[in-house]
Amino acid sequence: MLTTTLIALFERDLNKLKSELLAYKSEDVIWKTEAAIPNSAGNLALHLIGNLNTYIGAEIGKTGYVRNRPLEFNAKFVPRDAIVADIEATIEVIKNALPLLTEEDYQAEYPLLVFEQKTSTEFFFIHLTVHLGYHLGQVNYHRRLLDAV
Repeated sequence: MLTTTLIALFERDLNKLKSELLAYKSEDVIWKTEAAIPNSAGNLALHLIGNLNTYIGAEIGKTGYVRNRPLEFNAKFVPRDAIVADIEATIEVIKNALPLLTEEDYQAEYPLLVFEQKTSTEFFFIHLTVHLGYHLGQVNYHRRLLDAV
């Protein structure tokens, strides 16, 4: 049951992230920052892709993904179509990896120490959904504030 819920939430919000990126009137604005808005929508999208591919894809799905977290925040002007394709691929990674987990796996400690203390896999994956929603909201505000023409 948790697997179905998590897949639905990740898929819903990653599809919304795609639609937010596609809603920008100007692709260049995806990379725009302002003094009070230090992260561009493009960098937030790259960060979410890296985050989910690391913690779900590589760790659970054994995809071999290797994260470059600094690049997530430093890359500029990655084509929008490439980011959208990476989001779509991330959805597939999640849909393939999460069904590998059993109820016991969700209750067990997540294999990596991400916070100051170990957490259950269930707790950590719920955190990942909240993290996605948080940055999705930032992308939405970024678009509405900086793409207004």
